[in-house]
Formats: sequence, structure tokens, C-alpha cells
Amino acid sequence: MRGVAAKVGQCALVVWVAATVNFALPHLAPGDPVTYFYIGPLQGLSEEQAAQIRASYGLDRSIPEQYAAFWAGLLHGDLGISVQHNRPVTDVLLDRLPWTVVLVGLGILVAATLGILLAAWAAWRRGSRADRVTVGGVLALDSMPGFWIGMILVAVFAVQLGLLPSYGGAPISGGGIDWYLDAGARLILPVATLALAMLGEFFLLARGSMVAALDEPFVRLARAKGIAERRVALHHVLRNALLPVYTNVTLALGALLSGAVVVESVFAYPGLGQLIHEAVIARDYPVLQGVLLIVTIGVVAANIVADLTYPLLDPRVRRAVTT
Repeated sequence: MRGVAAKVGQCALVVWVAATVNFALPHLAPGDPVTYFYIGPLQGLSEEQAAQIRASYGLDRSIPEQYAAFWAGLLHGDLGISVQHNRPVTDVLLDRLPWTVVLVGLGILVAATLGILLAAWAAWRRGSRADRVTVGGVLALDSMPGFWIGMILVAVFAVQLGLLPSYGGAPISGGGIDWYLDAGARLILPVATLALAMLGEFFLLARGSMVAALDEPFVRLARAKGIAERRVALHHVLRNALLPVYTNVTLALGALLSGAVVVESVFAYPGLGQLIHEAVIARDYPVLQGVLLIVTIGVVAANIVADLTYPLLDPRVRRAVTT
């Protein structure tokens, strides 16, 4: 119980520090939301109109007063009003969040599955030419930035071959089988980009774990007992090697959410990443603070899930916790 209380206290401290940094970063950037109105839909504002806009969003108050108002609203579930969309930030986030959840969830699933399969195939042939070629190819792919992978996929599959749409998401108001087909088609390239960008991390971790597991005494004992190689690979090597991969999956949420900013910008995908890009251009402080807060809470929650579930998967950790 004491350990759980300490963990909760640590998470609360992390959320407080992250929320404070989320508040400070937009204010440290040059310009403010009024800049958006000067160069955006309301060009030619007078100084009086600009002052009224600043006052309406509380930007005429001091930074400590804005910070206090930020926390007062946060504790009441009020993230403020979006400058760009003129809607509550909560509503804007709820519109965009499902798109990113689907994109990131599918990206993790594809990257982890493909990485584990390739790692198992390469680890079982470690030192061979096939292993070296696979490792070299994955390392080359891992060195490519996500936006470049996305542009290559667009150039090949959308422009040259014309097989897939290159941008956007399916209309929210749609329905029926046609809507699902359109939404699925528009997801293929963004998901493939995220998965390929993350493939190297999962592959290298899984292969390293499997190579280490192959040298463990229990594997040599299983082979000495005459157990079939297929059973040794699946029930002894793979199952033990997947534990670090599971931890990496839960902790990869934060990295994938940040990577989604680039991918969603490349494909004009209507998720949180694209929302961050739009909010930075518009100096939309409330939206930036809201999105970064969601990312922070997601990362903290993923860490808690990993800490709570890992002992259930690894008997060695469970015994250490109980003792």
C-alpha cells in the first residue's frame, strides 16, 4: 500500500510539473493569439480591437494571474475557449482524439507485430546472411525520418500508382459500408508511415531479447530433453523475450503521439497532431495546453499500466514484489 501511495504521489508530481511546463512554453514563444487575428481572418485590427481580444482571453493579466486561472479552470474540467475555433477546448479535443487513438493504436499494433515476427525470424538465424541483411535493412529504415517515409509512400502509392488517397480523414457525418471503406483507405498510408518509423525499435529490442533467451540454460535444457525446435521457439524463447517488448509498447504511446504530429501534418489527418500544428500557427494557447496535457496524462497512465501489469506477466518480478 505504501508503494502504491508513493507511485500515485510521483505521478501527481509529474502531472503538475508537466502541466506547468505546458502553460509556460506557449507564453515563451514569440507572439500571442492576437497575432493570428492580425494575419488571419480579421486582418487590419485596430489597437483597441486587439486589446479587447486580449482581454476576452485573459491575456491582459499578469503571468501569475493567468497561471492561477489556468489551474482553477483545470480543476473544474474547463480548459478554456479555443482562439482559432471559438469553441470550448474540450469539445475540440473530443472531436480530434478518436482519430489519433485509432491511428496510434493501429500503428503500434502493426509495428509491434511485424517487428516481433521479423525479430523471431532473424534471431533464430543469428549470424547468418539472412540475419545480417534483415538487421541492416531495418537499421536503414530506422534511420529515415517519419515525414520522409510518409512522402515516399505518398509519391509511390498515391501519386504514381493512384491506389490510395494521399490526405485527410473520412467525413465525421458519414455512415454505412462506403464510409468505413473510405476511412480505412485513408488510414493505410498514415498507419504504414507510423509503423515503419517505429519498426526498428520493436525489431531490435525483440531480436536482442530473443538472442539472449537462446543462450539461457532453460533453452539448452529444453533442447537436451528432445523438445521440438518449434515448441522451444514458441513456448520458451518467444514468450520470455516478449516481456521487454510489452513494456516498450506501453511506453511508446508518448513517442507515437509526438510522432503523430509529423505524420498527421504530412497527410493532413484530422487528429491531435494536426491540431497541435494548427494551434502553433494560430498561437492558440488553450488548445496547445489541452493537447499537451492529454499527452502527459497518457504517458503517465501508460507507465502506471506497465508497472501494475508487468508482475502479472513475469513471475520473477511478482515474487520480488511479494517478498
